[in-house]
Amino acid sequence: MTRIAVVVGAAGGIGRALADRLTADPGFARVVALSRRRPEGWAGDWLPADILDERTLAMAAQAIAGIGAPERIVVATGRLHRTGLMPEKAMRALSVEALTELFAVNAAGPALVAKHLLPLTPRDRPSVFAALSARVGSIGDNRLGGWYGYRTSKAALNMLIRTLAIEHARTRPLGVCVALHPGTVDTALSQPFQAGVPDLLAPGRAAAALLAVMDRLTPADTGGFFAWDGTPVPW
Repeated sequence: MTRIAVVVGAAGGIGRALADRLTADPGFARVVALSRRRPEGWAGDWLPADILDERTLAMAAQAIAGIGAPERIVVATGRLHRTGLMPEKAMRALSVEALTELFAVNAAGPALVAKHLLPLTPRDRPSVFAALSARVGSIGDNRLGGWYGYRTSKAALNMLIRTLAIEHARTRPLGVCVALHPGTVDTALSQPFQAGVPDLLAPGRAAAALLAVMDRLTPADTGGFFAWDGTPVPW
């Protein structure tokens, strides 16, 4: 039996680190990278896919199905900022355009990935579907305010994961769907906000920690939200 892992967003900092770690794991025979462009220097399986373009996700799913049933799927995509878009510090900075973009990338995109890839997971053995969320998406842990678009889009992702987990368990009781907080990782996403971070994680360290968390998950954990160190994050 060929164990297959899929990393969506493998061209990003955490995604590439996850793909590299999984490739080095003898427990997985094949690692399939999905991204809009081929990750630099990546010599393994790669499929072009855009999380907001269902046509490309359907084509990628068809190709993965031809390889086998993936036992691990990690969605390592997300957006916090770009040129002309920064986290809001106050309600006066809110705009429908920014909110729509962040909800599309951070919530709708991973949901569409699940729509096309979760049905490929095996019915008769364990599997893990994990989407990278963020602690700032926790309603219970929100004490500072601000960052409206990013916080609420990640909170929406958390609810999507919880809901997907309920449906997924009906046909795949050994399958696990979770949201994971990777910590503050030294990537382009966090670069403008790293000052004063007490535990800035290198991508490789974060990837190793996240994979260790996934390795310990059981069906009882499905629908949960966990940090990179394995501790549950409040909703």
